Amino acid sequence: MDHRHPARAAARTPRRAAHAALLLALALLAPACTGGVEGKPGASGVRDPYFPKLGNGGYDVTHYDLTLDVDPDEQTLRGTAAITARATQDLSSFNLDLAGLTVESATVEGRPAAVNRAGSELTLRTDEKAEKRLHKGETFRTVIRYSGSPRTLTDPDESEEGWLPTDDGALALGEPTGSMTWFPGNNHPSDKAAYDVKVTVPKGLTAVSNGVQAGPPTTRGGRTTYRWHTAEPMASYLAVLAVGRFETKTSTMAGGITVFTAVDPESAKASARTVARVPEVVRWEAEHFGPYPFSATGAIVDRKNDAGYALETQNRPFFPGPPSIGLLVHEMAHQWFGDSVTPKSWRDMWLNEGLATYAEWLWEEEKEDTPAEESFDEAYEDDDNWAFPPADPPSAADISEQPVYGRGAMVIHKIREAVDDDDEFFALLKGWTRAHRHGNASTADFTAYVEKTTGQDLGGLWKKWLYGRSRPAADG
Repeated sequence: MDHRHPARAAARTPRRAAHAALLLALALLAPACTGGVEGKPGASGVRDPYFPKLGNGGYDVTHYDLTLDVDPDEQTLRGTAAITARATQDLSSFNLDLAGLTVESATVEGRPAAVNRAGSELTLRTDEKAEKRLHKGETFRTVIRYSGSPRTLTDPDESEEGWLPTDDGALALGEPTGSMTWFPGNNHPSDKAAYDVKVTVPKGLTAVSNGVQAGPPTTRGGRTTYRWHTAEPMASYLAVLAVGRFETKTSTMAGGITVFTAVDPESAKASARTVARVPEVVRWEAEHFGPYPFSATGAIVDRKNDAGYALETQNRPFFPGPPSIGLLVHEMAHQWFGDSVTPKSWRDMWLNEGLATYAEWLWEEEKEDTPAEESFDEAYEDDDNWAFPPADPPSAADISEQPVYGRGAMVIHKIREAVDDDDEFFALLKGWTRAHRHGNASTADFTAYVEKTTGQDLGGLWKKWLYGRSRPAADG
């Protein structure tokens, strides 16, 4: 802003009056020069220690409304993403994460938005007129229309995620980065939202996503549309889409929780016994970890893909073939540890995997007469668990490696030993899931919570078992 004109006007008045006039003019002009009115760009990443470009600053998503049309034969996708968010600063532009796919149009609050692409960063510029820009605290809606052939991504650990073609359809998995291959969003665990997903596929195929079905499927012109609704907040990496031929079952367990399972027909017989135990496992884990945090549960079993791993997709975990009971226990435990209580950053991954692994140890202790101490001893002797501290993986390639699981579970067992009372220990776990239900938490949050709840200084435990780089004595 050029302040010379008021000064020249004031020069025609007596000196004191001129000085006062100048001060008044500057005071009136100052607000128009601040970023509060003009806004500034939202950050293009949240500086995650392992994935610094994932996520975006300046806003918080509250709801995704995705409308998808999938052609499995061509492996193409047409989509519309209507995203409702709240600005956390005055915004002149903001970013979304989107890998590949062609953006056909974009609007913000119903007005066309300028779109720029740089890799997986999609930048939307709001209206050039200051009075129409997004202000801090304002809720806004942006609509992105896009299409193309979704990508399969290779993770730093060389596993595959994102869009995975199958023999009869496709599978979309998102941990840690893959959700941006099939919808634009704020792709970091720290931003959770509700979801509505409407998917249209060729008649005869089923489309499965998170949450509960919002009405029965409808068929028109040889294509069938499925609608899924997830009311509870969900991190983008937990979103799933499975398109193919499935045997599906729906039931209701105690508490009104919907149980929906979708199983590849080739795996149905081998999966039946374990999948039927989903309600039993949910009840058992609720006794140990607190009330089940969602309105739906279940499982997806699809062996016609190359994923090679199970994943705790929210409400219904994914399995790449008939699951064992231990794997079912592990992925269901993630509904509390990871899905409801979600890490603040990918450095906190051990809070997911250590607690889910310990759930397996507890199941074996109570159901298979294998004391958790034996599981601890076995993990202690495994050299792979000592490659690095669970709370400090060396790189993005290591966040799903063995120490995060096995040594993470050892940390939980050491807490149990420190508490020295199982009733208090399980009350501790229930209090943790209650305190951060549907939220995010870090390792620092967890250690502070444990010390406050137990009234103990556990600095030595954290130093040796959580952050230590050498193997301590087993009874240390």
